[in-house]
Amino acid sequence: MAASLPIRALDILLGWKSWRSGAVTVGRKTSVAWRRLRRVRGNRLTIGDESIIHANITFEDEGADVRIGSRSYVGLSNLICFRNVSIGDDVLVSWGATIVDHDSHNLQWDLRRNDVRDWGRGHKDWSHVPTAPVVIADRAWIGFNVTVLKGVTIGESAVVAACSVVTRDVPPNALVAGNPARVIRMLDDSDPVERQAVATQELRLDDR
Repeated sequence: MAASLPIRALDILLGWKSWRSGAVTVGRKTSVAWRRLRRVRGNRLTIGDESIIHANITFEDEGADVRIGSRSYVGLSNLICFRNVSIGDDVLVSWGATIVDHDSHNLQWDLRRNDVRDWGRGHKDWSHVPTAPVVIADRAWIGFNVTVLKGVTIGESAVVAACSVVTRDVPPNALVAGNPARVIRMLDDSDPVERQAVATQELRLDDR
C-alpha cells in the first residue's frame, strides 16, 4: 500500500539531505524511504520503476554505486556499500537481510589497530580492507535475516533460504540454505507450483 501524502512528506523532510543531494535517481512509481539513506552525497543510488525500497542504505565512502532495478522489493534490511552493490529487476529481499561489499576491517591486528581511533576522528583508512562487488541478479528471492558477503553473485531466479549466510556465488535457479549457504537443489523455474511449494513449505521464507 502506498504511503499517504503526509507520511511521504515527513519521510522527505527527515531525509531532505538525501532528497536534495542530486545523488539519487528514482524511477516512475517507485517508493523509497528517504530517511533511511545515509551519506549519499558523493555517491550514486539508482532505482528503477515500480520498486519499493524500505532498506537502510549506507554509503561508507565517496565514489560508491548502488543500483536497484525495476519492480524490486527490499524490506527493512541493510545495504552497506563501499564501492558497488547491484540488485536486478523483480528481486525480493525480505526484512533483516544484510548485504555488504566489504569486510569492514583487516584480519591482521596491525592493520586494524587504529580503526576505532580513526572513527572517533571521522576518518577510516580503507586501503587495507578487502572489498568486492555484490550482484543479485533478476528474479532472485532473498529470505529474512540472510547475510550476503562481499564478492558474491546470486544468479537469476535463485532462492536463498531464511537466515543463510552467503559467502560464495549462487548459480541461477538454485535453492541454497545454511551457514555457509550450500545448494540444496535446482529449481524448475518453469513450474510455478513446485517453486511456490519449495518457497513456502520447505524454506518458510518470509517476503515481507
